[in-house]
Amino acid sequence: MRSEAETIDEDTSMCASCGVAEGDDIKLKNCTACHLVKYCGVKCQKEHRPQHKRECKMRAAELHDEILFKQPENSHLGDCPICCLPLSIGKNKASTLMTCCSNMICKGCSYTNAMREIRDSLDQRCPYCRHPMPNSRADNEKNAMRRLEANDPVAMREVGKRLSREGDYKRSVDYWAKASELGDLEAHYLISYSYRVGEGVQKDIKKAIYHAEQAAIGGHPGSRFNLGSNEFQSGKVERAIKHWIIASNHGHDDSLRMLRGSYNKRFVGKEDFAAALRAHQAALDATKSPQREAGEAFYANQNE
Repeated sequence: MRSEAETIDEDTSMCASCGVAEGDDIKLKNCTACHLVKYCGVKCQKEHRPQHKRECKMRAAELHDEILFKQPENSHLGDCPICCLPLSIGKNKASTLMTCCSNMICKGCSYTNAMREIRDSLDQRCPYCRHPMPNSRADNEKNAMRRLEANDPVAMREVGKRLSREGDYKRSVDYWAKASELGDLEAHYLISYSYRVGEGVQKDIKKAIYHAEQAAIGGHPGSRFNLGSNEFQSGKVERAIKHWIIASNHGHDDSLRMLRGSYNKRFVGKEDFAAALRAHQAALDATKSPQREAGEAFYANQNE
């Protein structure tokens, strides 16, 4: 007996329930979950559901995993808008968020701009938008309010982080929810944690996983690492390793560490681990430049 999927290619221009053909007066709509079959209306879709449910769930899961385990081109931080090199995702991030324009600027470009201002006796301005640099917390808050009025998701996320530090978890989640709806991946990551531990919201693991997956799909290696760890703890080693490889390819150190441990336990083959090592190093090298090295050294000395 042929499965439902084997009959799909024969004719997708007919309602899977009643068999009516698509025409000028009849428009068929795909099953939104699996896109395998079409229906002429809601009535037919409901009637066909018991017959279609199993195969629909299987195909929907396949489609979901195709998206989830696709290697993103860039990390969630993207590139510095000035030098166009990838921003580092390391724990000691070599970049600064400018509150005036919500752009992340690498320390190399910040350093070059600062040296030019010192040399030419210029006022300090944002390296990107040329807005005067803030001189106080009040200036930063003023910039934040201006960006909030512009419906800036980065500003929403940062305000949420400040509220979270102050213990106002409910309002922080509200800001992160708005920012995530506007596509901010870090906000997805933050709200995922809130749902996982029940901080500011009722604990909801399904929502935590949803937001973690949205962040991971967009290139957030920290979120990807957490998903891998959850899968590993659930005994789904193959899925965990897929997550860690994707995150490691962006230069995520913790994911490479987990891959190394998995290799030692023979969960990862020699060739796959070697490829992960090369990709991890390539990601780190892509973030380096003489300008950035000079900037990092300069700001490190400033902090001593």
